[in-house]
Amino acid sequence: MRSPVGTTLRRGRASDEGPALPEGSPPPVLVVEGLTVTLGGREVLKDVSFNLHAGELAGLIGSNGAGKTTLLRAVLGLQGTAAGTVTLSGRRDHGSLGYVPQKVSLDPDLPVRARDLVALGIDGQRLGVGLHSSSRRARAEELLSSVGALHLADARVGALSGGEQQRVLIAHALASKPRLLLLDEPLANLDLRSTQETVSLLAGLTRSHGVAVLVSTHDINPLLPFMHCVVYLAGGRAASGRTAEVVRSDVLSRLYGQHVDVLHAHGRVIVSVGDEHRESGCELAPDDCAEEGQPA
Repeated sequence: MRSPVGTTLRRGRASDEGPALPEGSPPPVLVVEGLTVTLGGREVLKDVSFNLHAGELAGLIGSNGAGKTTLLRAVLGLQGTAAGTVTLSGRRDHGSLGYVPQKVSLDPDLPVRARDLVALGIDGQRLGVGLHSSSRRARAEELLSSVGALHLADARVGALSGGEQQRVLIAHALASKPRLLLLDEPLANLDLRSTQETVSLLAGLTRSHGVAVLVSTHDINPLLPFMHCVVYLAGGRAASGRTAEVVRSDVLSRLYGQHVDVLHAHGRVIVSVGDEHRESGCELAPDDCAEEGQPA
């Protein structure tokens, strides 16, 4: 994995943070090369490049306005690009991938059970006759079980807690048997326990399903014990590679174009940009942050 600021992903070697990557992996599931996206005359993403292999969990890190959602939309084929390519499983199309969006508003009175929502994804992309109802039910329960949510099968989705809804949405995203799973801010508004459980679940899926997982978040810290690699966005550019090789003062200072301090305290990472000092896992300087409703 080569980033525009010169960080290289090294495989098959343990480092200070995150699990070691396997040796001799097959070709990457996702390759992003020189991706540039312009919105409203402004370059939101500039020459972004990285790749992701099966069984890897990667963090897409950046504050509001850094371009995280725009990048995910480009991978999904929902966002036009000014330059660059996105290749999935060796093809320049948008094949088997699962997606959990950032905001899903579910009415508590909506008469949709967890098993019903998951079942919608089972043959929703198939032509012809779908699965028999009993087969669909069994498959939905299998998917719910894989995310530890079988006990929620008959619960109304809108009445579930944030962490429970995330499990059901992940089960729905797995219905198409994707090789790549994208999640846009899945940890937002979750309490500490639900955050830890969700991250642990995603890490487990990389092992049990062999799926590559790309998780966008503004805080790197919950991902640190499980993350194989990181794509760090700032000012539309990206640095990518092993966490310990990217989240460093010299690398992030080049990325931001100004001095950045990386502090380690009580098992957490704090990134301080210029005169700003924030407690989040990573923050952009004020000029880089977008207002509510702008690209994230």
